[in-house]
Amino acid sequence: MSVFNSSTLYPRFLLTGFPGLEAMYGLISIPICLVYIISIAGNSTILFIIRTDTSLHQPMYYFLSMLALTDLGLSTTTLPTMLSVFWFHAREIPFNACLIQMYFIHVFSIIESAVLLAMAFDRFVAIREPLRYSTILTNGVIIGIGLAIAGRALTLVFPASFLLKRLQYQPINALSYSFCLHQDLIKMAVSSRRISSIYGLMVVIFSMGLDSVLLLLSYILILATVLSIASTSERVKALNTCISHICAVLTFYTPMIGLSMIRRYGQNASPIVHVLMANVYLLVPPLMNPIVYSVKTKQIRLRILKKFQKQKV
Repeated sequence: MSVFNSSTLYPRFLLTGFPGLEAMYGLISIPICLVYIISIAGNSTILFIIRTDTSLHQPMYYFLSMLALTDLGLSTTTLPTMLSVFWFHAREIPFNACLIQMYFIHVFSIIESAVLLAMAFDRFVAIREPLRYSTILTNGVIIGIGLAIAGRALTLVFPASFLLKRLQYQPINALSYSFCLHQDLIKMAVSSRRISSIYGLMVVIFSMGLDSVLLLLSYILILATVLSIASTSERVKALNTCISHICAVLTFYTPMIGLSMIRRYGQNASPIVHVLMANVYLLVPPLMNPIVYSVKTKQIRLRILKKFQKQKV
């Protein structure tokens, strides 16, 4: 019987946890839950501190708020299906729900990439034009940057979801992960996926690809500006303001590059390796960003400690 029967109108999609380790899902879910708890609590704390402390109402911290909001969105988008697989062994997900999750995962990923670029621009202005910093990055400019970042992500990913909706699939499709990704859904299609594949590649090039090039250019300009400063102590001070951002950039791009390399060259690797890298890509940045900024950013660290001290009293 042909696969293009009435059942393909409502294809079933099955999520996958760690193949072969189903008996250990209860144990595996413990660190995953801890990661989610720390991610959500950490990013919520960052947002609360910046919101309630007027001395932090500055461009740098506004961009940090955008990063924290993005990480919260990414965490809450993947949380339901991850827990359904590891807690309840509930693998099936409706096609439309899968498309919605895929849409928001990629939207938040593109937003995070753009926010990191905006933060690099913020550091460049702060180092290059310290006296004009607040007049260049006004509230209106920051709001405009935020709207442009969100608008780009929302509009870029929407056609990809529409194109996937038009493809035909097997009646039952076993996905590779416990969440829905564009490249994983494309592999399940039994009709021509050429247009979807090309468009997906274009989205990557004109979002994260372009952002990574501009990030590199930003840091070349930052480094050139720092080297032009006569005082060694001022150079060190200027570079120290970038440490947290550099850590955030590495935390975001390293797992993404690792996942791409595994997908391209690791065909013979265990499926667990692929699943682990995908989980690292989505779970580690929301976990590490609030930790890095809490530890490396003195203003954030002191205000968090101050809040905890008040609660103890």
